[in-house]
Amino acid sequence: MTLKLNFTKHQEIMLNTLTKESKLNGFTDEEIGNDHIYTGLETPMRADAFETSDQIKKEKIAVLFKEIMNVMGLDLTDDSLKGTPNRVAKMYIDEIFSGLNPENKPKVALFDNKYQYNQMLVEKNITFYSNCEHHFVPIIGKAHVAYISSGKVIGLSKLNRIVQYYAKRPQVQERLTNQIASELKTILNTEDVAVIIDAKHLCVSSRGIKDDTSSTITSFYGGAFNTPEKISELQNYLKE
Repeated sequence: MTLKLNFTKHQEIMLNTLTKESKLNGFTDEEIGNDHIYTGLETPMRADAFETSDQIKKEKIAVLFKEIMNVMGLDLTDDSLKGTPNRVAKMYIDEIFSGLNPENKPKVALFDNKYQYNQMLVEKNITFYSNCEHHFVPIIGKAHVAYISSGKVIGLSKLNRIVQYYAKRPQVQERLTNQIASELKTILNTEDVAVIIDAKHLCVSSRGIKDDTSSTITSFYGGAFNTPEKISELQNYLKE
C-alpha cells in the first residue's frame, strides 16, 4: 500500500531532518537519552500550528498511525485493530493533547473577595494526566496550588481546569509547573502563588531504567510564598 499525503514545505523539511543526527550543547539525542530538556516556559509550537482544522489533523494522524501499525506488522484487517488509527487520532486532538489549542483554554471569571479572606487558599491533590514530550508516554500525578487574594478570588473548579489545560499537551514537568503558576499570577493579578507537582513518569517506570518506585516533585513559590515560614505553612497543609 502506498500512502499519499499532502505535506507543506515546512513539514517536508521536518520529515527529511528527522533521521539526521541532531545535537544540543554538543550532545546527540542518543547521548542525552532520558534526560529532561527544558527549553523554555512556552510549549514549542510552530506559528502555523492552527491553520489546519482539527478534522483534517485527525484524518492525517489516522493515516500516519495506521502506517506505524502496519510497519510493526499488525494485522489492520483484524476487527480489534482496524478502528485503532481513527481512535488514536481522535484521542490525540480531542482529549490528551487538547491543551495545545488555545481555543480550549478555560474561561475564568473572578469575584470580589467579599469574605475578606486574606490567608492562603490551598487546592490540593488535583489529579492530572499528561504526556512526556520526549517519549509520548503518560505522566500521572497530583498538583497542589495555592494563592493569597489580592482582592479577587477564583472559583475552585477553575483551578482544576487550569491544571488540566496545561497538562493536556506534550509536557516537561518543570514547564508544566511554571505554566500553571504563570497563568494563575496573570489571572489573579498577584505574585502570591504557589504550585507543587508530584508525578510519576512512565518513561522512567515502564521503560528505560524501569524504576516504578520513584516520583518527581517540582515547585514554584512566588511573592509571599517565597519565604521559609509560608513554605512551611503550605507544606503542613499538604500533609494533613
